[in-house]
Amino acid sequence: MATKNRINRREFLGSAAAASLALTVVPRNVFGGPGHIPPSDKVTLGYIGCGTQGLREMASLIENPALQIVAVCDPNKFTTDYVDWSANEIRSLVRRATGENTWGENLTGIPGGRDVGQELVQKYYGRSKDSGTYKGCNSYVDFRELLEKEKDVDAIKIMTPDHLHAAVAIASMKKGKNVVTHKPIANRISEWKKTYDVTKSTGMITHLLAWSQRSGYDVIKKWLQEGLIGNLKEIHNWSNRPVWQQWQSNPTDTPAVPKDFDWSLWLGPVPDRPYHPNYTHAVFRGWYDFGGGSIADMGHYSLFPLFLTLGINASAISAEAYGTTTCTLKNNVAVGVVNDVAFPLSCMIRFKMPAQKELGPFDLYWYDGGIRPFPPEELEGKELTREGMMIVGDKGKIIAGFRGESPRLIPESRMKGVTAEPQNEQQREQRTDSNAVWLNAFRDKTQSPGSFLYAGSVTETILLGGVALRARKRVEYDSANMKITNIPEANKYLTREYRPGWEL
Repeated sequence: MATKNRINRREFLGSAAAASLALTVVPRNVFGGPGHIPPSDKVTLGYIGCGTQGLREMASLIENPALQIVAVCDPNKFTTDYVDWSANEIRSLVRRATGENTWGENLTGIPGGRDVGQELVQKYYGRSKDSGTYKGCNSYVDFRELLEKEKDVDAIKIMTPDHLHAAVAIASMKKGKNVVTHKPIANRISEWKKTYDVTKSTGMITHLLAWSQRSGYDVIKKWLQEGLIGNLKEIHNWSNRPVWQQWQSNPTDTPAVPKDFDWSLWLGPVPDRPYHPNYTHAVFRGWYDFGGGSIADMGHYSLFPLFLTLGINASAISAEAYGTTTCTLKNNVAVGVVNDVAFPLSCMIRFKMPAQKELGPFDLYWYDGGIRPFPPEELEGKELTREGMMIVGDKGKIIAGFRGESPRLIPESRMKGVTAEPQNEQQREQRTDSNAVWLNAFRDKTQSPGSFLYAGSVTETILLGGVALRARKRVEYDSANMKITNIPEANKYLTREYRPGWEL
């Protein structure tokens, strides 16, 4: 077998260090002092997606000494037309990371794109160099080119719009890369199934960033096991999302594609359509083709840790949904908008959950857009919070925050003599550093607790909600065969029509 002449980044770092030592053997940790992580032990990361959320997380992630960002990717080179929750947050984050207090002061609008990501990385790392410069972060427009050229990258972080998550994850794992992704893992059930299969077949380490440890859920589980509310009957979870502008029909005007924005690559697997800014950046969440709606945006945060804690391993067997309807005027006549392109402005979804290992069958309710349950009598005249959760048994109720925070039996008199503390110190920890969890998993080659392999029931259930909204009828679902059994025409919503060359 011929010896490869190409030396990878990690081998180069190691050989350079060895040469500088001459014949002297010194422990690696001596060079950087206590806590120093040598280059050979760092997780090298390719960062795909440099929009506002990608840059927001990059600015904090880059400070972690356990990793090195070596490549960034985004189909947009640089524009200032991004949509965000704050006009100046991205500028502030880049200024802090680069040490340049005037960065972006002459820019109008909200900046983003791969140029910003690359500049952030190189200036941050350059601050620790004697020269003050660093040029070790490559930039790509196409994630497939990154995967082909950055052969020694350990892992990929996915911060793209939802419709690209599965395509990037599958391609990355097939190239031998570990994967960490923003929620959801996919925005079609068929793509979730394929991602799961590739995760199993490749053995790569994966992590869904919506994972967390929630001590409130440990308390709820304890109370369920103690029978304080009897048998579980219902779980209600409500969010005030969407907090982004959301349209109910496709735009009809065709503005020009911004300079250096590769619209075709942004579309990825979605069939060709004219460019429009209403599809892109933060507002992609509201479209069936590109996003997953409020339930995918926020439901993963609340339901993934809940499913893990309560052992909900079987996904919903049916879903039915109601959403807002809208009208428009045509020649001064009110006409209903037929919407099969975007999530409604608000909705309510009821999932029928089958019996689990330690739970009988129950109903799971999701509400968004300002809709929430009516306050139960046990709240004694108090209002429900804007976001929250309610657990209903046949002998009582639990009220809690959106992610299970501060659970209480209601009415308040039921808390007499009841402890709301977790059972041990590990459960007492309300928040766990998710970055440390997946970085340790990648380094140690052990599956993380937020692995794709453990996210099947929550992913499939959430995505089934979108199917029910589009079907406008109750859908009965056979997970083993990935089939809607009562409305054959609704099966088209389990997958998508693919642009040629993007089939998974």
